[in-house]
Amino acid sequence: MSSLLLTSCGFYTDDIKNQFLDFIDGDISQLKVSIITTASPRKETNRYAQRAMQEFKDMGFQHINFVDIEFDDPQILLHRDVIYINGGNPFTLLYYAKKSGADEIIRTLAAQNVIIVGVSAGTLLLGPNINIVDFFTPQMNTMNLTDFKALGVTDKLIFPHYDREDIFKDSTNKTIEERIVEFECNEKCKVTRLKDEEYISILMNQAH
Repeated sequence: MSSLLLTSCGFYTDDIKNQFLDFIDGDISQLKVSIITTASPRKETNRYAQRAMQEFKDMGFQHINFVDIEFDDPQILLHRDVIYINGGNPFTLLYYAKKSGADEIIRTLAAQNVIIVGVSAGTLLLGPNINIVDFFTPQMNTMNLTDFKALGVTDKLIFPHYDREDIFKDSTNKTIEERIVEFECNEKCKVTRLKDEEYISILMNQAH
């Protein structure tokens, strides 16, 4: 089965990096990594994508490529050992995941012995839906998406950057927590709060 590592900021701490390395089975230098860059308008020149590339190199990976599912054939992903889904706009990412067929490919990979790392929007893509993004930042929906159903690789509804009040300003001055509670009441659901230095690892469909 696959291993999922759900994060707000990728390999933000040594703890997160070590958890990722614990998932590795085999010779790192032989494993193939794809970094999906689609969520950011800057694609592979996005500084977080560039940082991820460097971090993989520092860990000893030698076969790393950037994949943009807006333009690249997502079939490329089928022969990779690690899929790293970089952050950015969750609506854009979800739109192109569905349009390109990457959604089905990622679901297929999730049932195989592949490690999938979600970063912010990438973490949201792997969950059941991105309704909470529409609730918090509807202005990001430049694709005019109406179907917010995501890939459902995990059933956890996750809110990344839970500790970043600075990036979720609210005109009514409600805190992130107050708004999440309101969302939970409206949607009758439970949201998992994820701070920047936290992560969730899921192995063999069992959460740790």
